[in-house]
Amino acid sequence: QVQLVESGGGMVQPGGSLRLSCTASDATFSIKAMNWYRQAPGKQRELVAAISRGGYTNYADSVKGRFTISRDNAKNTVYLQMNSLKPEDTAVYYCNMPTLGPDYWGQGTQVTVSS
Repeated sequence: QVQLVESGGGMVQPGGSLRLSCTASDATFSIKAMNWYRQAPGKQRELVAAISRGGYTNYADSVKGRFTISRDNAKNTVYLQMNSLKPEDTAVYYCNMPTLGPDYWGQGTQVTVSS
């Protein structure tokens, strides 16, 4: 059973920045792709950013140029740097480890962008 522990959420004003972290209890983390999803109230969960085991990245159109996903395999950690935050970025953010079996999910961290 893999555990994903997220941190770094909070409240920030529009235009501000936050960095989310997700640490995995998985010795094979370095060969796994990792994703960040978010879910706003009343909306479906959506994929925000993805990073392959080789470091290739992909982003939702809504966050391109503002968010950066990265990983530190020595720390079993994936990050989401969020800049130029907008009120519409308000959501619970989840890290996700897809596998051939069950996907693993973190507990979620709240990000609120409000003045």
